Amino acid sequence: MHKVVFYPVGNGDTSQIILDNGKRLLFDFHHQVQGEDDGHPVIDIKKRLRDELDNAKRDYFDVVAFTHADKDHIAGFSEFFELEQADKYKGNGRIKIRELWVPAAVLLEQASNDQQSAEYILLRQEARKRLRDGKGIQVFSKPEALKDWMEQNDISFEDRKGLFTDAGTLARGFTLEADNVEFFCHSPFMKHCDEGDILRNDASLIFQIRFEVNGYRTDYFSVGDSTSEALEEIVSTTKFHKRLDRLQWNLLNVPHHCSYLALSDEKGDKETEPKDGIKELLRAGQKDAYIVSLSNPIPDTADMYKAIQPPHIQARKTYERYLREVGGRKFYVTMEEPNASKPHPLEFEISERGLRFLGRTITGAAAVISSTPPRAG
Repeated sequence: MHKVVFYPVGNGDTSQIILDNGKRLLFDFHHQVQGEDDGHPVIDIKKRLRDELDNAKRDYFDVVAFTHADKDHIAGFSEFFELEQADKYKGNGRIKIRELWVPAAVLLEQASNDQQSAEYILLRQEARKRLRDGKGIQVFSKPEALKDWMEQNDISFEDRKGLFTDAGTLARGFTLEADNVEFFCHSPFMKHCDEGDILRNDASLIFQIRFEVNGYRTDYFSVGDSTSEALEEIVSTTKFHKRLDRLQWNLLNVPHHCSYLALSDEKGDKETEPKDGIKELLRAGQKDAYIVSLSNPIPDTADMYKAIQPPHIQARKTYERYLREVGGRKFYVTMEEPNASKPHPLEFEISERGLRFLGRTITGAAAVISSTPPRAG
C-alpha cells in the first residue's frame, strides 16, 4: 500500500507520499520556530520528518518538490536539506535530496521585491546549480525565457532537455508499471514565464497523481497555491485534449489554504460561487472522495465570514457542498484534527481496497475509514 501524509504546519504546506516500494516524495516544506515548543499546535516539521526518516533507516528523500517559492512553502528548507551549491550546506546531519522538482519560474524570478527572500535566492541557486550540472533536478515547463537564460549562461539546453517536463505529460522517474504511481503534470504552462511578469501562484506545480494497485485506481489531485484563472485554464485545456479522466480525484488538497481566490474573484457572503470551470473540476470528484485543506482552523463563526486572509469559511462551505454532491466523505483541515489544540498529521493509505483515512481520536486510538475504487480500465 501507499501512503499520503498531510502535516499540520499552520497556513503552509508540507505533505509526503510514501510508496509501497519505500520511495518518498516530499511536497513543500514549512517550518515554524514556534513548532519546536511542545505547547504550540503547529508541528515541529524538522523533528517529525527526521524521526520518520530515521525509522526508515534513510537520510534522504527520493524527491523534494517545491510547488512554488512563497515563504510558506520553503521556510527553513536551507537549514534542513543538504544543498549542492556550497560545502557549508553539506553534512552535519542535513537531509539529502536525490531529485529536486521545481517549476521553471523558480529558476527565472529575479530577487527584486519583498516576496523574494534570502531562502528563495538559495532555492533558485540550488536549482540553477543542479540544472547546470545536468543532474538531480526535474524542471516543469521549458519556456523560451529559460532557454534564453541557459544560452546566456553557456548551458546547453539540448544536453539537458531530458530534465524538463511539460504540462500535459508525465513526470519522468515514476511509472504505473514500476512504482504503481504516475505524476501527470497539469501546470505550469510555458506562457506562465514567457508572457509578462512571473506570477508564482499561476506558475505553481499541479499534478494529478494516479496510483494503481492490483488493477484498482486512486487519483490524488495535488494543487499548489493556484488561482481560479489557472485552474479554469487547466480544465479547458484538459477538455480540449479529451482527457477528462485527468481531472478525476479521490483525494484533493485545496489550493492556497482554502482561499476563495482559487474558486472565484468574489468571496461571497455565506458561500463562494465558483467559476464554471472550477465547478467541473469539483464535480470530477469520485464517490467516497476526501478533501484536505492545509490551513489554520476554519470555524463557522461570525468573525470568519469577515476574514481577509485565508482560510475563508465561504470557500470551505463551497468545497463541502460539492463534496456532498459527488457522494464524498469528509472535508478535513490539517490544523483541526483531531482537535485545534494538538493536531496530528492526516494520513491516508492507498491499496487495492481504495483510499483509507487513518484518523486519530483525542485519546490516540486509530480510526480507519475506507472506500473502494473502481477497477482501472
